[in-house]
Amino acid sequence: MSSILAAGTVAPDFTLRVTPDQSLTLSNLRGRPVILAFYPADWSPVCGDQVTLYNQVLPEFHKHKAELLGVSVDGVWCHAAFARDRRLHFPLLADFEPKGEVARQYGAYRAYEGVCERALFVLDREGVIAWSYCSPIAVNPGADGILDTLENLTGQDNRHGQFENAHHER
Repeated sequence: MSSILAAGTVAPDFTLRVTPDQSLTLSNLRGRPVILAFYPADWSPVCGDQVTLYNQVLPEFHKHKAELLGVSVDGVWCHAAFARDRRLHFPLLADFEPKGEVARQYGAYRAYEGVCERALFVLDREGVIAWSYCSPIAVNPGADGILDTLENLTGQDNRHGQFENAHHER
């Protein structure tokens, strides 16, 4: 397994294709938590289970105002077919060309296989990695670590907001 970027690291910015004619830039999502779910390949059994689980848990992610982004080295057309087949309601980003460039920046690229690691990153509202985890490639990492981190981030925001409100009321 790769040595992925650790908590406390500023997440590298990137722009990747979501569709043949639309791109997404990570820094445009500042101000809200972001979940980056790197995965090896569309259509593989574990990946299918993982993205289906995240699709089911998406309302919980949204309660924390978090944006979920799937990332693999598959192309946009493959992503489009996979997302349609699995009825996914979150974007899949194509780290296709140059192959794995973004995954490499996050330490989540398996060069000897040409695919992404099964790596998760939760970014805080400022784009700093709050939590990261690299699962064995054949193991679905589930959503518990993501949800725990989002809960902690929401709790920190609430405490910070209460402090600010108390300060302004004086």
